Amino acid sequence: MKRTIHLSVAAALLISLAVLPAFTAQAPAAAASGKEALDVLGKMVEAMGGRKVLEAIKDTTISGQLEIAQAGTTITAPITIYQKEPNKMRLDITIAEYNMSITQAYDGQKGWYTNPQTGMTEEMPDFMAKEFARQALAVGSQTILDPKKAGVTYTMKPKAAIEGKDYIVLEQTLPDGHKVTLYIDPATYLPYKTQTLALDETGAEVEAESFTTDYRKVGGTMVPHFNRVLHNGTEAQKITITSVTYNSNLDDAFFILK
Repeated sequence: MKRTIHLSVAAALLISLAVLPAFTAQAPAAAASGKEALDVLGKMVEAMGGRKVLEAIKDTTISGQLEIAQAGTTITAPITIYQKEPNKMRLDITIAEYNMSITQAYDGQKGWYTNPQTGMTEEMPDFMAKEFARQALAVGSQTILDPKKAGVTYTMKPKAAIEGKDYIVLEQTLPDGHKVTLYIDPATYLPYKTQTLALDETGAEVEAESFTTDYRKVGGTMVPHFNRVLHNGTEAQKITITSVTYNSNLDDAFFILK
């Protein structure tokens, strides 16, 4: 049972990153974003802190508390996410009740992780590496600042009501065809909900929804400090952010498998 829970926790972490505000790309796309969509994107950039502030961020360290619903129980653990522009990321978590530490990382070319079955660090399976490579860019800002260069397109969709309130809807299309739907608060132009397809521990698709709230100003940017994640409509996890640090000069070697 413990090994099964370990596998599920590792997969849940991967899925959790898939529903962080997803601004991601890997290669140029042929289509162009519509003017209306780009106007909304521009307002969102300003709401998040503005182009000048976002361009100045070279790396980010996010610490917080993770709650994962697994096998009828809730696992609580500290979590730290490290991101370096444009496409490096590392996630560290320690689960005290299982005497277990998990690392998942992408060095810009390869993904690696702590194998929950062996406790050893090794390269990720192909399906995990592909998903994690996408997420390594998801916490960066490149594709909202210059989506054409990044190869990402945005399309306006009809407004959608969530709990009686209408939200602006942008559909983001990645170069590989993967789509992410962003629900933007019309009063603040900050993302409230993100919806996409992610992968579970078997590589099967699951509908993942993320609700980001409790925005606070950090270093001139607006950062959500609470994230609630649903998998196929069922609450799977929550992340409460306790600190955000920018530009701490993270070394490239920190993201490489040793």
